[in-house]
Amino acid sequence: MKCAWQAYLNLLPHRIRQDVDTLGKDDLQELRLRIGQPPELVFQSTYKYLSQETTKNDIAFVINAASEYSPWAAGTVGQGFITGQGGHRIGICGVCTVFDGKMTGISQPTSLCIRVSRDFYGCAQKAANIQDSILIIGPPGSGKTTLLRDLIRQKSNSGQGSVAVIDEREEIFPLYKGSHCYQAGERSDILAGCRKADGVDAVIRSMNPRWIAVDEITAQSDADALLQAGWCGVHLLATAHAGSVYDLKTRPIYQQLIRYNLFTNVIVLHRDKSWTLERI
Repeated sequence: MKCAWQAYLNLLPHRIRQDVDTLGKDDLQELRLRIGQPPELVFQSTYKYLSQETTKNDIAFVINAASEYSPWAAGTVGQGFITGQGGHRIGICGVCTVFDGKMTGISQPTSLCIRVSRDFYGCAQKAANIQDSILIIGPPGSGKTTLLRDLIRQKSNSGQGSVAVIDEREEIFPLYKGSHCYQAGERSDILAGCRKADGVDAVIRSMNPRWIAVDEITAQSDADALLQAGWCGVHLLATAHAGSVYDLKTRPIYQQLIRYNLFTNVIVLHRDKSWTLERI
């Protein structure tokens, strides 16, 4: 397991760093800061509060630390988050600024979700030799992106062809100062910051991938793009929010993927981070 823990602590106001370090170094998942409320440490199955009350200055400190005092220069702030050193992501809520009907930033942040980025090398090794497309499903927080990241590495390093990664939210392989925070593999090509549909079309035309990987199929356009890739003979690695294969089959957005046999291998993740492989 890899985690830039000191980089995480450096994002936090000095007055809470020691408590967070003591309580969360091994298994903290996220820290939530809300103005007027005590900091909340969230673990896999429980949570704890610190005694201090979060202030506006605390919120400002984290945003400035993550963006190196240039929050408006961060390319993702219009999507509601900033990625700091070590791949740690800070989700932001508050008063949005909107231009031409689209959110461009958050002018008055009131709460933050500071996620701990942990990378587990080898967690997907048991699925590395599967030659057909793979869909990873599970509830929020079960580790879908973490497993997908390692599966991409496994495919990339095992002679199974090149992997084109469409990293729409820059979460699979987060960037910091132009470099990826985690190793992507020897034969991985990463297209970050674009819509999945646009990215899938672009890499099919220009990169000749053996595999295409995307995180979180959430829109009909995502599903349509994957179908197009599958019909072109490309194998797919993807994730989706679903608690079980039954749950997956009941959701309209995924039904056509199943009907056309785009995915026959489904990895089902559980809350305890274990997973099982099912065929459909």
